[in-house]
Amino acid sequence: MLWIKSLHIIFITSWFAGLFYLPRIFVNLAMVPEDSTAERDRLLLMAHKLYRFMTPLGVLALLFGIALWMGYGFGGGWLHAKLALTGLLVAYHLWCGRVLAGFKAGLNRRGHVYFRWMNELPVLVLFAVVVLVVVKPF
Repeated sequence: MLWIKSLHIIFITSWFAGLFYLPRIFVNLAMVPEDSTAERDRLLLMAHKLYRFMTPLGVLALLFGIALWMGYGFGGGWLHAKLALTGLLVAYHLWCGRVLAGFKAGLNRRGHVYFRWMNELPVLVLFAVVVLVVVKPF
């Protein structure tokens, strides 16, 4: 089980790197002047490659998390809260894919400040999940 736990932590960390960085690319995309197609195309390529890279990392993190859950069989209120936050992260990941598709289609109407605020969500979720897993407050 320690191998599974180690792999879960590795894939969670890797997935979060993408969840932290992709919205930063959105901030930069929202700030690109309309006449700067080369910069826009470069940022879109970076975002596309990052999203394609981080998606399997998220899937593996979830699979190893499920394996831990089944292997240890633990429960409690803290786990339910962690699972709810994990669901929120999955929704956030999917939202990032939708935003990326909007940028590719030229449909984004949001400014960089919006994406700066949205970039903070995974930080708050990570903080809460770590406290739930380590402290198990309920």
